[in-house]
Amino acid sequence: MTYVVTDNCIKCKYMDCVEVCPVDCFYEGENMLVIHPDECIDCGVCEPECPAEAIKPDTEPSLESWLTLNANYAKSWPNITQKKDAPADAKEWDGVSNKLEEHFSANAGSGD
Repeated sequence: MTYVVTDNCIKCKYMDCVEVCPVDCFYEGENMLVIHPDECIDCGVCEPECPAEAIKPDTEPSLESWLTLNANYAKSWPNITQKKDAPADAKEWDGVSNKLEEHFSANAGSGD
């Protein structure tokens, strides 16, 4: 099992999860984070830290596509090991629907 970052992270990109991850398995895109499934140790400490509730265990139903997205982008985006500030408008994006289709960016983030 692993944890995956889902659509509510898009444009919210809170990084509280990065700060608590004991194995540094988060990778940064331009407007969201992903978890590398082969590096995640299934400790679960990141899930309750996410203010947007965007982190879920991959055992929840219908998360296969998110597992694939996390795995694919973790290969090309830079690893992030330190928390940064969330976007100024993060709260406005929390809970907005269709963020993957309308706002996802495949561009890498700035990393560390």
